[in-house]
Amino acid sequence: MKSKEMMGLKKMRFLLEVLVPALLTGMLASMAEGRTHYYDFVLKETNFTRLCKSKSMMTVNDSFPGPVIRIHRGDLVYVNVHNQDDFGVTIHWHGVKQTRNPWSDGPDHITQCRIQPGTNFTYKVIFGEDQEGTLWWHAHSDWTRASVHGAIVILPAEGTTYPFPKPDGEHLVVIGSWFSGDLNKEFEEFFSNQTFESLLDDNAFTINGEPGDLVPCGRETTDRYLVDYGKTYLLRIVNAVVNVELFFAISEHNLTIVGTDGTYTKPKVISYIMIAPGQTMDVLITTNQSLGHYYMGARRFTTFSENVSFDNMTATAILQYRGNYTPPVVPSFPTNLPTFHDSESGLGFLPLLRSLATPEHPVNVPLNITTRMFITASINLINYTHEGTEISHLGGSLNNITFMDPSSSVLLAYYRYWYPFVYSLIFSIFILFL
Repeated sequence: MKSKEMMGLKKMRFLLEVLVPALLTGMLASMAEGRTHYYDFVLKETNFTRLCKSKSMMTVNDSFPGPVIRIHRGDLVYVNVHNQDDFGVTIHWHGVKQTRNPWSDGPDHITQCRIQPGTNFTYKVIFGEDQEGTLWWHAHSDWTRASVHGAIVILPAEGTTYPFPKPDGEHLVVIGSWFSGDLNKEFEEFFSNQTFESLLDDNAFTINGEPGDLVPCGRETTDRYLVDYGKTYLLRIVNAVVNVELFFAISEHNLTIVGTDGTYTKPKVISYIMIAPGQTMDVLITTNQSLGHYYMGARRFTTFSENVSFDNMTATAILQYRGNYTPPVVPSFPTNLPTFHDSESGLGFLPLLRSLATPEHPVNVPLNITTRMFITASINLINYTHEGTEISHLGGSLNNITFMDPSSSVLLAYYRYWYPFVYSLIFSIFILFL
């Protein structure tokens, strides 16, 4: 090895032996304020019956949606994932900042290799100091996230409370997709013969794993939330649907938006929400209507032309008042739920969200803008040659540049920064202190 490289390695060894322990000591001291939680996730095939048909699909701990991670702000989480399925997979902690911990973020072939069948892997999940509210986790290998996902609830730090009156109760609303077959195989077939006139579509949407009673065989298992009159409840809503924006509303009840994606927002009263795939939203409802049963409804918001066919079902759950009354034959349906092509309601929703921006929940927005970038995200037909065959397929791109798998793991090179010819010694020392 060249003497220059040897000198660089000696310097890196000094940094590792002297400075890294000091940095770790400070980091561990900052984490000591919260508690540490341990979870075991077991990936395996589980049988489910929906829409009058049964199928087997990958789940965590035999549940769909998967288990809830519930912590307080400032806590630390370890999740040991045991893969008892026959498909390699990783888990991503959606929206979690993972400060100084990118190798536990989860996207396969980007931050780690897949957890192979018969093996296990332990994730260290580090939340941002300012993260509070609702996030979620999901598989990040091919399309396994359709059935492998669950909510993350971050309660206020112990000794503190919400920036709004404490609700009388809360309820998780995880909206998911239901496909009748193996989604990975369906996508492979779809992409080999795709057109713009059809979509690979969900057979149904689900609320907490159930499509509701507007579909065959759904009435007996429809999700119900029991409430008392005159109370205020917090709904933690997760859009775990595969690539679909959704409208959500509750019949005859307004929603007060108070948070999204693990941060609080200025309260906004509205009759519906539009929630993007992967997004979470915290809303308050006040149960001030006549004793009865009221549908919660979730349906697609689409900007496709009306000649493109898609699943037009509406997933339902029931907000059910406790008390002495005669139950209705059919719950009240939300007439305030926008229709599929209601662009005004869909596109007009996002500007309503504003950060809370209080001393307790500050928003530090950089005001000195030194560089401006123009980036166009798009999905186009991409043509390429594979083994002598011309192939066209849909692909995502930024400024017409699509992602190509690297020949080696860039993150691994970053993590093991003493590898020669990957990063310079100066850069390696710099990133050590980031």
